[in-house]
Amino acid sequence: MLLAQAFSVLDILLILVYLGACAYLGWLGYRHTKTVSDYLIAGRKVHPFIMAMSYGSTFISTSAIVGFGGAAGLFGMSVLWLTVLNIFVGIFIAFVVLGGPTRRIGHRLDAHTFAELLGRRFNSKAIQICAGLIIFLFMPLYAAAVLIGGTEFLATAFFPNDYTLALFVFGVLTAVYVFFGGLKGVLYTDALQGTIMTLGMLFLLVSAYWWVGGPTQGHKDLAEAKDYVFAGLSAQGHQGWTSMPQFGWGIPAGLPPGAPSPYNLWWIVITTIVMGVGIGVLAQPQLVVRFLTVKSGKEINRALAIGGSFILMMTGVAFTVGALSNIYFIKHEQIKGRIVGTTESAKVILKKDPGQDAKTLPCKILHIDTTGDGVPNTFVVEKVLLPPNALRAKWMPNAEVISNSDGTVIVRPHTSSFLRAVVKEKDDKGNDFWSFNSDNIIPAYVTSAMPRWFKVIFLLTLLSAAMSTMSSQYHTLGSALGRDVFETILGPSNPGSMRTIHAVRIGIIAGLVLAMLIGYYARGGYVIARYTAIFFGLCASSFLPTFVGGLYFKRITKAGALASMAVGFVTTAFWVVFVKEAEAGAIGLVRHLTPLVGTSHPNSILYNHPNWPSVDPLLVALPLSILTCVVVSLVTQKPDAALLDKCFASSGSLSQANEKLVKS
Repeated sequence: MLLAQAFSVLDILLILVYLGACAYLGWLGYRHTKTVSDYLIAGRKVHPFIMAMSYGSTFISTSAIVGFGGAAGLFGMSVLWLTVLNIFVGIFIAFVVLGGPTRRIGHRLDAHTFAELLGRRFNSKAIQICAGLIIFLFMPLYAAAVLIGGTEFLATAFFPNDYTLALFVFGVLTAVYVFFGGLKGVLYTDALQGTIMTLGMLFLLVSAYWWVGGPTQGHKDLAEAKDYVFAGLSAQGHQGWTSMPQFGWGIPAGLPPGAPSPYNLWWIVITTIVMGVGIGVLAQPQLVVRFLTVKSGKEINRALAIGGSFILMMTGVAFTVGALSNIYFIKHEQIKGRIVGTTESAKVILKKDPGQDAKTLPCKILHIDTTGDGVPNTFVVEKVLLPPNALRAKWMPNAEVISNSDGTVIVRPHTSSFLRAVVKEKDDKGNDFWSFNSDNIIPAYVTSAMPRWFKVIFLLTLLSAAMSTMSSQYHTLGSALGRDVFETILGPSNPGSMRTIHAVRIGIIAGLVLAMLIGYYARGGYVIARYTAIFFGLCASSFLPTFVGGLYFKRITKAGALASMAVGFVTTAFWVVFVKEAEAGAIGLVRHLTPLVGTSHPNSILYNHPNWPSVDPLLVALPLSILTCVVVSLVTQKPDAALLDKCFASSGSLSQANEKLVKS
């Protein structure tokens, strides 16, 4: 079930007006782009409001609203710790601690990209090229996650049953205004999209609390509903939607052989969802470059409150609504329509690892037509088909079905968000199958609880979230390949030459193709949140020590920076491929090495060592990267004094005009 079942002509016109506005703003960016500086960093004259809205809307995408909002529906209010880190780390620390030095050193070194900033800070083409390659090769994962989220909704509105065409149109549509308008086109559209996102999420929050009887009653009911938590999550440490997961390490005594550790969920929520994204934001190339677009530190300070408020409204609302949706589905949802079919015994997929049989739950599913056209558009689990002694109520009570005299029914599901979000899908051979998909929790809630007119507004909110992030990703991908790799290898172009812009545009096209290929072949499952966490963690482990060290510590050397990047990248890659159960299972390489490593499980080489397969790579890779940066820098030759003077202006090496420019 997706959001837009049938749009009116007025709805379609509203969406077309929105897309037309994005095209117009992209054209404005094209008109105002005259130089390489305009194309890459918007001429360093961006207004603080536009900078803050662009930073926030680039940061927040469909992965936050749909992916992590759905995670909050599963795990509850514990996910709000990510909002705390988003604001404290992603906004306050980023703007106050890193923003000013980034802008000053970036201006002094005339850096136009994140990789170029690192390369010029350490006077190393190798650092710039390596950083550019990491960004170009792995950002398509993140771009594909956002692309998938936006395409699913666009396909429903305009291209029913044609995901491929919707993917192509959505990907190209976003890339066009980046291709021509550069960063100015991105910034203009980001400001519009951020405004739409704010209005949409504000209404969503107010409506969510209205449905559950206000904040006090809603949170009280949510705390009392812990018996509705899915049993599979309870076994991993879920203690209710208003409580933190159970904390610990290993497996407590007394559990039967093969039982999951009750501490797994804590490590998943804290290390992957909270820390992986909350800390990884500091080294996001598409966000760091925003600090290079303003002319002084005053603009960064003025943008701080705007950016913090925006992030609070976006993530705070999505995560709160995701958790509260459980109370709506348990106590308040009433689905009115006709039962036009049933699936008497469906094996609904709970979890499926590549190369293994899927874990399923037997259910009876009702097919309900709520629009009167005879076509089912809502699917509800009426009951779980477990033996009477299996404590079925712990899994889910039976749905309540009330028959009306006119042949219609009122169905009250009485279930948690996870079991309510059952979706019908098709496999590669065109066969139907059922699954519980957390990415469908927020769409299912909006479809059921919100008025019809809000559905198109929420669709625009999601399109805005996806397009604002994707446009920055395309720009960063193009800059990484064109500026940081191609231009660095060939040498700088002549003043006034368009070679740099042409190279970046080629990079944009290449990045678009990679993202669309991943978006086409990786559709389904939980790729939105998974790919987002992988890329954020990879950036933190590979870049954060070098980035922060380059801003604040003169003793960090080129060798230390390169070694840190290498250790962070290799450790993250190793952990994702061989240790982290969800990702390693999807990649599948461990299955071929099972006889060699002696493990009895094909998804992680540390499967017999709980809770390591649930620990995010960031927790291991980032400390090793920091340690490597410090140790190698201490045992290698000190940086050149002239370079440090140029970066930190310690001996007046800048001209008087430039020094006046960079003072904040």
